[in-house]
This record gives sequence, C-alpha cells and structure tokens, in this order.
Amino acid sequence: MAEPTLLSGGNPQVAKGYGDASVQAYIAAMPGWKSEVGRRLDALIERTVPGVLKAVKWNSPFYGVEGDGWFLSLHCFTKYIKVAFFRGASLHPIPPVESKSQDTRYVHIHEHDQLDEAQFADWVKQASQLPSERM
Repeated sequence: MAEPTLLSGGNPQVAKGYGDASVQAYIAAMPGWKSEVGRRLDALIERTVPGVLKAVKWNSPFYGVEGDGWFLSLHCFTKYIKVAFFRGASLHPIPPVESKSQDTRYVHIHEHDQLDEAQFADWVKQASQLPSERM
C-alpha cells in the first residue's frame, strides 16, 4: 500500500467521503502514534453516540447526528491531534484550548498524553446533544 500524502503540518490527504470507511481510511493514514490514538478516539465516539454519522471533509474526520449536523472533528498536526468541539464553549467543564470562534473549543492530544477517556466521553455525549454545525 502506498504511503499517504501528508499535507503541511502532518495531516494526511484523504479523499472526501461519507461513512465509516472514509473515516477509517483517514485513521489508517494518520502518521505514527496518531493512528492508534485515532482508533481509540473513533471507538470512544462510536460507543458514546450509537449510530454516529461520519464523514471526511477538508482532510478531517467529522462526527455528527442524523439530521442535526456535525459536533466534532479531528485534525493531525506535526506534534498533536486537534479535537474540535464545535459547540465546546457550552460543554462542562469547557475543553481547555480556545479558538478564534467563540463557540469552538479544542483538546490537543500529544504523543505521551494520558487521555482522560471518561472526560472525553462526557464531552462527546454533551456535544452530540447540542445543536450541531451544518458544513
């Protein structure tokens, strides 16, 4: 299998598409340690939001709720994975990293971070129940 093309900043270039297969292709193309973390995040999101919708848009996986739009996306950078909660300012506690958008908040996951899966799942559950973004 050919190595995926990595865009500047280390994000894999993956074809736009809807459904789990597109997101799994993105996760498989995530470089190094990020692929395993991507699998863990994807599985955690699926467990937390049964029937979650998935798509790859703008070289990033998006997660959403049928008929309601997108609530979260992932993006690879050279040193971390950025998780974007599109209504993150409405989550409790608020995710730690600010955005230029007043509604969006981020979680950055670095290689040796210990992900608090319970907190992450709680944010995912809360985010999936808020009005989502249409993109």
